[in-house]
Amino acid sequence: MDQRRAERRARLLDAALELFTSTGYQHAGIARICTLAGVSTRNFYEEFSGKEAVLCELHERINAVAMERVTAVLDEAREQEPAGRIRVLIDAFLSGVTADPRVPRLAYVEAVGVSPALERQHRRWVERWASYIASEAERVAAYGQAPSRDYRLTALGLVGAITELLRAWQAGSSSCSVSEIAEEIRELMLDAIIRRPAP
Repeated sequence: MDQRRAERRARLLDAALELFTSTGYQHAGIARICTLAGVSTRNFYEEFSGKEAVLCELHERINAVAMERVTAVLDEAREQEPAGRIRVLIDAFLSGVTADPRVPRLAYVEAVGVSPALERQHRRWVERWASYIASEAERVAAYGQAPSRDYRLTALGLVGAITELLRAWQAGSSSCSVSEIAEEIRELMLDAIIRRPAP
């Protein structure tokens, strides 16, 4: 892909992110995306099969960037004690996904229930995030700071809780600040992994 085409694709993604999170995915037409991006409709269809394809790419990118960020920060914190790593994980994730309020709006509000294909993509990311959390929980257990057990269900529950807290925050149904949301998630994770008694 040449530089000009890459820039055009980037403008379309930026315009779609803006419209999907302001007017809403259902009301953001391809013509409006193209107008905002300064791209012709013909050029749009050279890049994407339709509006849903744009949404899928944005959703995938948001999760991939967040995963890269968390992985990089935890790599730097490899010598930190396990419970501290959980705090680092949450802080890195939340600071990334809340820096631009459009990101959680797209990932947790606009991308919900759009299509079976997008739901499958969402489930893949839920499972990937749950696996990541479970691996960190197992690390804590290996250090003797948590019970040694199967953390898969716990991790899935935590991903669901994090998603709902961010959805409520973004939708405006919660008056809590990002720092309050972060503290709640940290406490939920510590309760579920470290403070929960052994079976």
